[in-house]
Amino acid sequence: MSRPRRNFQPGFCYHITTRCNNREFRLTRLECREVFLYAIKKAQQKYGFKLYALCIMSNHVHYLLEPKQPEELPKIMHWLNWYTAMCFNRMLNRTGHFWEKRYHSAGFANTDKRRALNTLRYIHANPKAAQMQPGFFYDFSNYGTHDRLSNDGITQWHPAFLQLGRTLDECAAKYRRFCQKYRPQAKPEKRNYRGSRFLPSMIKAGKAKKSSPGQMSLPWNNQKVTESTEVHEVAEKFIQANYYQPTVPGIGSRKC
Repeated sequence: MSRPRRNFQPGFCYHITTRCNNREFRLTRLECREVFLYAIKKAQQKYGFKLYALCIMSNHVHYLLEPKQPEELPKIMHWLNWYTAMCFNRMLNRTGHFWEKRYHSAGFANTDKRRALNTLRYIHANPKAAQMQPGFFYDFSNYGTHDRLSNDGITQWHPAFLQLGRTLDECAAKYRRFCQKYRPQAKPEKRNYRGSRFLPSMIKAGKAKKSSPGQMSLPWNNQKVTESTEVHEVAEKFIQANYYQPTVPGIGSRKC
């Protein structure tokens, strides 16, 4: 059976969901999340798309983005998934598929204010629905930029958010109340137990792998990822704009 064709139209934004292969929890490491934010920034510089919402969970990621040209969406996701898979496989000393099958996308017109706001809220509510957070603030989603009117260097406000009030403060207050009315129901995750394993807490030592001649260099250039200034700068700005205190359990200590 052939796969359904994507619906690419001008003036549309897209709710994208990507999952780790076998739904394994491979995005729990702080270093992986920092590199993920850096990869998004590089993809924006390459393709010029607008990112309205982002939430990085332990085994999947949500985006709400608007490509510069509708037909560029597959190129954006192909590059982003390829680049992050290359980085993560090297960081975690693994091989094979990192992301699960085809990414899911649902497009709608940017003028559909109700759907845009509901999609924003759904994405921002993911940590609360998963019982990771009591509220909406989360270090690795951009809810904080809407509540605090901060700038995380990667995302921007959707037109529907800017239409909530006459001033930015009024927009933030109305969106905050809109989110507080949401009552997400936790969904038990269905896992594929065939070969599924939790991500080890430490990277296993192994033989150094030879890089192929045409392989793109990673952002840290033979350094450890934790020593990459550029990666840290992008991640630090995002986290500072959206952080939740106390820090997210399992993510590691973070001074903000």
